[in-house]
Amino acid sequence: MPFSIFDVFRIGIGPSSSHTVGPMLAVNRYLRALRPQLARVARVRVDLYGSLALTGVGHCTDSAVLLGLLGEEPHLVDPALAQQRVARVRAEGRLPLAGTHEVPFDEAADLLFHKRERLPQHPNGMRVTAFDASGAVLLAREYFSIGGGAVKDEDEIRPVLRPAAAQDGADVPEAHAGQCPFVSAAELLAWCHRQRCSIAEAVLRNEASYHGAADARARVLEIWHVMRDCVERGLHTEGVLPGGLNLKRRASSLYRQARDGANGRLSADFAMMDILSAYAIAVNEENAAGGRVVTAPTNGSAGVIPAVLMYYTGAHPQAGEDAVMTFLLTAAGIGMLYKRNASISAAEMGCQGEIGVSASMAAAGLAAVLGGTPEQVENAAEIAMEHFLGMTCDPLNGLVQVPCIERNSMGAIKAVNAARMSLMSDGSHIVSLDQVIETMRQTGVDMQSNYKETSLGGLAVNVVSC
Repeated sequence: MPFSIFDVFRIGIGPSSSHTVGPMLAVNRYLRALRPQLARVARVRVDLYGSLALTGVGHCTDSAVLLGLLGEEPHLVDPALAQQRVARVRAEGRLPLAGTHEVPFDEAADLLFHKRERLPQHPNGMRVTAFDASGAVLLAREYFSIGGGAVKDEDEIRPVLRPAAAQDGADVPEAHAGQCPFVSAAELLAWCHRQRCSIAEAVLRNEASYHGAADARARVLEIWHVMRDCVERGLHTEGVLPGGLNLKRRASSLYRQARDGANGRLSADFAMMDILSAYAIAVNEENAAGGRVVTAPTNGSAGVIPAVLMYYTGAHPQAGEDAVMTFLLTAAGIGMLYKRNASISAAEMGCQGEIGVSASMAAAGLAAVLGGTPEQVENAAEIAMEHFLGMTCDPLNGLVQVPCIERNSMGAIKAVNAARMSLMSDGSHIVSLDQVIETMRQTGVDMQSNYKETSLGGLAVNVVSC
């Protein structure tokens, strides 16, 4: 499998992995390539295309580009100071490129949104160009934010919306000693059967061949700590989310009502749903506010996996770090299959590629820590996705708020249901995970672009938001 756990789980800032984290990383890559000529730069221009242009302002792509030009990185930037730095560039019209080389910056001329154009390789395309004092081009490169914060340049990109058979083995590097080679769920299950190991153990074996087992464990647990902290911040923060919808943050209120049983008006039978909803919404309100989150596998779907894992650890106080590792490693293994054989970009797949995938990953992780066999884990992942097929991405005002935040709640609840259903069977089922992933890919191909993160259809045009 040509992906790392940390291609699925990335630490960054909200509100969008493809529109915020990806563009910032793309600009970071560009600056590294530009460094030998940095002193000669007199002007820099960024052109955004397709979905990056159509929903870029609502997704804070403009701010992300400026932060990237300043030399900031998504996993290191301080969310509390980020907007101050952006505001200073806008007020002064001067940009310390890479933090060191100051150039003039006129945002109206140097950061362009081409809403009626897209680059042919991918809906999330951008071009970065640097000029010298005479206006000659020093370096021009195209980058593509392919989902979950992952970025490819013009030499690396190839269409994701291709027949699955055409990609078999195409990206798989030469296996390291001890690796578990798999490019499909069927191959993963076969490996687990032969080696008598779990999906989590197979994924960790691969990761250890890249980073070492101790380093992989430390980084996975760091991911969990960031997730957990994000839930806690969201549960204890009130106010109104930025962006113009004037959407009130409600995770804190939901959590209090869930914890207190809504003053006795609700049966304890609803407690699990209420707590899950509060956890998931807490994360995505933090994301919408530009806070620190973990792409899981995207920012728009960042609340599902933390919500389910937070609920599990709360319900099982004896569960320690090993259980957290099992959950996240299993979830990552499932996420890798979606990344390789379809896409987790809403600009390509619609919301089925975000919330659907996160629910599938969470269902697999929960089934694993509850003692499921690899077959039951694969079944849980398949059940969860099967019931998100065709979900569109149609955010109001291009903001990752409505309906995105509530969808994380629904994804978490469906994930638990899928895990429970799989564990109450022997793991045998008619539709395989590989088949549902290919079905999701084909559905994404067939879906009109209006319903794929462009805000040109669905709720985005049928709800008056002003």
